[in-house]
Amino acid sequence: MSQKKSAENIINWELVAINPNNKVWNWKDLFYFWGVNVQSVIGFSLIASLYTIYSLNFFVVFFGTLLGSLLVYFFSNLIGKPSQKYGLPFATILRTSLGYGGARFFGFMRSIVGIFMFGIQTYFISKAISYLIRILIFSIDNSFLDKDIFLIFLLGLNIIDWFSLIMSIIFQTYLFSKGMVFNKKLIKISAISVYSGMIIFFGIVLFSDTKLAINAFVQILDFKNFINLNNFFPLITVAGTIFAYFSIIIVSYGDFSRYVKNEKQLSYGNISLLINLIIFSFFAVFIVTGSDVFLNQQFEDIDRIFTNPTDIIGKLNNLQITTIVLFFIIIASASTNLVANLIPSQYSLINFKPGKLNLKSASYTIGLLGFIVALLWPTLLSQVGILSFVDTFGSFFGPICGVMIINYFVINHSKINIKDIHLASSKSSFHFSNGWDIKALYSILIGFIFSSSTIWNLNLMFLQSYAWIIGALFSSLTYYLLKKN
Repeated sequence: MSQKKSAENIINWELVAINPNNKVWNWKDLFYFWGVNVQSVIGFSLIASLYTIYSLNFFVVFFGTLLGSLLVYFFSNLIGKPSQKYGLPFATILRTSLGYGGARFFGFMRSIVGIFMFGIQTYFISKAISYLIRILIFSIDNSFLDKDIFLIFLLGLNIIDWFSLIMSIIFQTYLFSKGMVFNKKLIKISAISVYSGMIIFFGIVLFSDTKLAINAFVQILDFKNFINLNNFFPLITVAGTIFAYFSIIIVSYGDFSRYVKNEKQLSYGNISLLINLIIFSFFAVFIVTGSDVFLNQQFEDIDRIFTNPTDIIGKLNNLQITTIVLFFIIIASASTNLVANLIPSQYSLINFKPGKLNLKSASYTIGLLGFIVALLWPTLLSQVGILSFVDTFGSFFGPICGVMIINYFVINHSKINIKDIHLASSKSSFHFSNGWDIKALYSILIGFIFSSSTIWNLNLMFLQSYAWIIGALFSSLTYYLLKKN
């Protein structure tokens, strides 16, 4: 095989350095990016639960959240700087550490996780759409939904569910395949829209009974016994929980940081995660505590606090509010699906088959596979514990990042040979052993053993929130020692 032909096998225009003129992202764009990552139903429920469900001091949760976001900030800067400097996506940067063969394999693992999560998230988006359709039909004719056609189910879905699922897949795949310039606009619109929706929901809760809503929020501001050694482990646990929530974003953060103007904008933009968490936490906690007071006034059988927005609107029994909230839930879920699942899967999938795929074909592939996952989720995949296997695949991400960080900053002194990174020939400095860096693979395997043990070893499950960091530390240390000897 000639050098020219082998080089073509790993070259794709989506994987090369972007034009410097396209580096137009600033800290505001990263503010919207992190906002989208915070603004999910899971994020809402997680943050609200930490403040309201568990018997934790308010400031333990608050400072634990800030500590967790600082960890995200630290690792996002480390992973994002190489891509920002050279304009390369995660999958291409990975070649410098693992070789082009290793980058294909481990990048493909990122795609697998992303596609699974894309499909699962799409299923829940389709459920929200199906609720809106049912509300629309009910408002026109409240007896129409009783017809026999709506009682026919295939794979646990009726005709409305099927229509919603197909529409959500087509809509997402079509929009998200248009490229990063268009996706940047979507991210901005989504972040602003969801915050606007939260302000509306906040206003509804506040003005339902202003005095009671404010009192309920103030009551959770517990200043007592914050400086107490007993609060240390809860604080560390909260920080780990927040970090674990964002950890899937960090590994492929270079797919976004490559578009940032300079390191200063990257650093400012990443610190905006803290601002997003403070804003989002305030709205989420106020909405949950205020809604709880209102619901307890209306119903006598409320025996728990509802932290999921869909549960809250289900109890409010108001079609107008339900419609508004569902609309914003769809926007938030779709945009999170874009930045956390589809875009990282796009580039990693292209890197797996660089001679055959582009952004559109990769998007269509993800859409098709995601549709299959969504279709099988309610009746099969959710019943067999598939998420444990997805989490196990995710246990590779921390070790991969550990190797990438040490390789770039310590071994290569923050320099990348751009010419060699696109060559598959033996003359490339990233050729290693036929495209595989054995030392990096061994290091990742060591890190994976420690990382995955927090999932499968009952005695170590209390460390699961820090699985990513544990894997990164062990893999980076092993890689450093192997490279230095």
